[in-house]
Amino acid sequence: MKDGFVRVAVATPKVKVADCIYNTEQTLELIEKAEATGVSLVVFPELGLTAYTCADLFLQPTLLNGAMQALEKIVEASRSFQVVSVVGLPVVWHGKLYNCAAVVHKGEVLGVVPKVHIPNYNEFYEYRWFTRAPEENGLIDIAGSTCPFGTDILFQSETMMNFTFAIELCEDLWVPSPPSVRHAKEGATVLVNLSASDELVGKAPYKRQLVENQSGRLVSAYLYASAGPGESTTDMVFAGHDMIAENGMMLAESATPFEGLLSTEIDVDKLASERRRSNTFEISDERLHDRIGFSQSLQEIDLSRTFNRYPFVPQEGPDRKQRCKTIRMIQELGLVKRVQHTGLQHVVIGLSGGLDSTLALLVAVDAFDRLGLPREKIIGVTMPCFGTTERTKGNAHSLANALQVTLREIDITKAVLQHFSDIGQDESTHDVTFENAQARERTQVLMDIANKESALVIGTGDLSELALGWATYNGDHMSMYGVNASVPKTLIRHLVALHAETADSKEIERVLLDVLDTPVSPELLPAKEGRISQVTEDIVGPYELHDFFLYYALRWSFGPAKVYRLANHAFDGLYGKETILRWLHIFYRRFFSQQFKRSALPDGPKVGSVAVSPRGDLRMPSDASSRLWLDELESLS
Repeated sequence: MKDGFVRVAVATPKVKVADCIYNTEQTLELIEKAEATGVSLVVFPELGLTAYTCADLFLQPTLLNGAMQALEKIVEASRSFQVVSVVGLPVVWHGKLYNCAAVVHKGEVLGVVPKVHIPNYNEFYEYRWFTRAPEENGLIDIAGSTCPFGTDILFQSETMMNFTFAIELCEDLWVPSPPSVRHAKEGATVLVNLSASDELVGKAPYKRQLVENQSGRLVSAYLYASAGPGESTTDMVFAGHDMIAENGMMLAESATPFEGLLSTEIDVDKLASERRRSNTFEISDERLHDRIGFSQSLQEIDLSRTFNRYPFVPQEGPDRKQRCKTIRMIQELGLVKRVQHTGLQHVVIGLSGGLDSTLALLVAVDAFDRLGLPREKIIGVTMPCFGTTERTKGNAHSLANALQVTLREIDITKAVLQHFSDIGQDESTHDVTFENAQARERTQVLMDIANKESALVIGTGDLSELALGWATYNGDHMSMYGVNASVPKTLIRHLVALHAETADSKEIERVLLDVLDTPVSPELLPAKEGRISQVTEDIVGPYELHDFFLYYALRWSFGPAKVYRLANHAFDGLYGKETILRWLHIFYRRFFSQQFKRSALPDGPKVGSVAVSPRGDLRMPSDASSRLWLDELESLS
């Protein structure tokens, strides 16, 4: 329970129908397992202490007494446990029978939540036995405790501010306005569902969508515990389809049939942060829920959930290629609209033979094909100078020719040397002036060609470079439309690789694969023996690390210590802790110091959940201090 992570579990115990003694033993066994593995909250299925399929036996006092004795045993056993347990059982209250969830912790029942929506259609017949939850909360004496009885109860951790859970039961999720909506608006970050949903053809994917969507629209974690194969098979079969989702993403899901414990970590701080970010997530100010506190000792837990090393790259799966096509389509349509609006029929792109300009050229070709404009109106310009290698220049030429765009080569060496003479720069001094003069000369050439040809200059710089400020102000930093502005380097690499797989010709495939194999470099320092001497990732660090840092720092607003922890977890075995910490220092230092460049960015389309446009996602002062962030990193050293 550190950095907002809480280990939670859903459990499907073995059951025997109406055998409360056996069911209690199996439930306690899983509670003990949850306790031993550092779980803070474990949720069991609907009516799990009796089994869901007892039918008219629910009207028998013997079964109801057995259920109450089972709860008492669990309460007694819980005195030595930290874990909060939520179990299902039938409860008599004010002379009526309710289908309930009981929350048990440290020898007490903290609250009892009855089911609101009682299904009485198709295979379900619950109105025969159970009563709908009352409109208002009351009190109940149960298993040695006096506690709230009702739907509107929040259970709040006293040791972790953002860990608050609420309960609904099975059918409650399937109705037009589930109780969980009200719970979330009252402050519940974790929603639990005790369920007994039978298995039917096609039902499992629908349940999965329900759970994922509810967790997403309510910006919450959703824990769904379902009855298992031990239930009666007189008319139905239950398979223990257990799920844990967080903010629209499934974190853990049981294979079926399933009996046992399914656990993972949820991030309640992330959920709270996301709710603060979204001004359309309404928090109720009526405070109608009873709030019941519980205290657990804070314990360090090892993370069992995985964190993708490449959060910007679409996950493996059947829709991966489609997602990449969507990204390219967004870039393409952005450029199409800009060309249509300006009425210009030419674009100019500086071609370096590197990844970024390669993707920008591919996007321009797609846009011109969509517009029905001839590709010759795309003007690719190579501008060799001190650091240009034959490999990169050759790839720029080959790709332009293969794509049938217009290619111009303008050697800027003399122009740069003249500029050095004008400003008194020693050409043997390879400092920032030496480098930036080349970048600015290239931009001047592109802009002047654009004026001459009535064209747009297409920017090639990517999101990763903008985050780090790895661009020359008023050099490659500037354009008339930046198609790559919100595409990070790791994603650009993947998009180019995908294009190589589907290339129209072997020559295009060959060039793209060689571009992918070429070290990322601005090529501003003289080449050594014809090879690139200035490798970007040797200077600023690996882009796969920086893209990971960027995603969690901007998308989720995680602090440096938490970003560091996740990076160590995700890149374990690839980078050591000292290496990660070193580049994380570089990331924060550069991110803060280079905001002035991002404050003056040209237009460009947003393609994902992270962008740095000063008109959209990142409104940050150019002179903000990085001291607190760097001090937090220093404390980790």
